[in-house]
Amino acid sequence: MHADFTTHDFATHTHDAFVIAVTELGGARFRSRGVTDFLRSSALFVSNPEEPQSSSMGDSPRLRYRSMYLTQAAIEIVAEGLGIRSVPYFTSNMFPDADLVRGFASLHQALEAGVDRFREHELLISAFGDLFDRRGSGGDRIEPAPRDRVLVRRIVDLVRERFAENLVLGDLAAAAGLSIFQLIGLFKRTIRTTPHVYLTHVRLNAACSRLVLGDSIADAAITAGFCDQSALTKHFKRAYGITPLQFAKAAAPARRLWRAPLAVEA
Repeated sequence: MHADFTTHDFATHTHDAFVIAVTELGGARFRSRGVTDFLRSSALFVSNPEEPQSSSMGDSPRLRYRSMYLTQAAIEIVAEGLGIRSVPYFTSNMFPDADLVRGFASLHQALEAGVDRFREHELLISAFGDLFDRRGSGGDRIEPAPRDRVLVRRIVDLVRERFAENLVLGDLAAAAGLSIFQLIGLFKRTIRTTPHVYLTHVRLNAACSRLVLGDSIADAAITAGFCDQSALTKHFKRAYGITPLQFAKAAAPARRLWRAPLAVEA
């Protein structure tokens, strides 16, 4: 949910889910477990399932926040991705942790956009893995990622072979015998990036090759594994600072030269 209030007063209530909230603007006073605290942009709000709470904006003229509700079905997906069976609980509601705030804000924005399932899943597991590992109490221990360059090479080769397919994180993790959280950590530790970023750059390189050969932008996008031309254009401009069309136009003279017949003197 993405909410924007000018008046806000919730009586005592509960949720049957973990509630995670990132405050973007303003603040509010809330009460939980007999303790009064304040929602603020510098801290992540977390509430356990069935935990009574109430809140009010008080003197704040505005409150804008992003929140998500992790139901039991969603908890099971996250637990599987983390390689655990029992998730932790939280003994506090507010965590002043800038990395967690950024992680959950990015996750919510990606889910709201709904255009890249691979990235959404990666952000989901990363955000909750960091939250559970840093701030959770109880639950199963999340095993760290190995530092194994042979293992990461196996996954890199798989990505390069199957980049045009509808790859999912679970496929890559299963090929390595890792949880999704461990897979993400493996990439970060060995090649200093995430699986999503690596896959995107492999696809961009493939799209460039097709554009140099004269494929249309739409065909190059699909051949490279992007869902459509718009997705290719967004990632292309972000990575290279130009559009696929500009790149194709720049490559056209060289393509004509390659295709021109060689003149042979008599």
